[in-house]
Amino acid sequence: MRTRSKRYQTLAENMPKELLSVPQAVAKLKEFASTKFDQTVDCVISLGIDPKQAEQMVRGSLSMPKGIGKSRRVIVFCLEDDAAKAKEAGAVEAGEDELIKKVQDGWMDFDVAIAVPKIMSKVSRLGRTLGPQGKMPSPKSGTVTADFVQAVKEYAAGKVEFRNDAGGNVHTVVGKLSFATEDLVSNIEFLLDYIRRSKPASAKGTYMKKVVISGSMSPPIALNVS
Repeated sequence: MRTRSKRYQTLAENMPKELLSVPQAVAKLKEFASTKFDQTVDCVISLGIDPKQAEQMVRGSLSMPKGIGKSRRVIVFCLEDDAAKAKEAGAVEAGEDELIKKVQDGWMDFDVAIAVPKIMSKVSRLGRTLGPQGKMPSPKSGTVTADFVQAVKEYAAGKVEFRNDAGGNVHTVVGKLSFATEDLVSNIEFLLDYIRRSKPASAKGTYMKKVVISGSMSPPIALNVS
């Protein structure tokens, strides 16, 4: 069982009991910026969906209006003739059969995998390897595309991809604790609006059940999103 630090426990004991607006929650979160590094800020959204139903899956990709404060390692499954273009755009690795085998053999030192449609039949064999990691290329998330050069630039710059987990939760990065308050608020509200617009038609009852934000070394703060 994970043991929390005394600092974390003290912060958790003094958390507000009421739900906070996004600006209030960000202001409270920034009070926790006492660690020696710049904490990543995460947002977790608990959705009223049935994750076992494919038509209720919530997934996508978006570029936060204020960025997320870090670059991402991107690979591209593409024809060998296009590998140089992908690397020039910022990919750490690119190619076809050799790259597919490298990933099959267990190499996972990347954050995002992009694939061109022409070779998805080959890439599909990586489903069991990349699927559990949330790294399998998908048209719905924009990671299967013929315009791989633009996709590499966007994802390398911090474009985030998300999908609900088995519990119906969406978890994604929204920035750094060093961001200006208004920038974090802008990113969080942008994400929430995107999730609202992504509501599956077949989802019943309360859609956004609970939303929290937290720093990587700080307890979560619940938001009022009604």
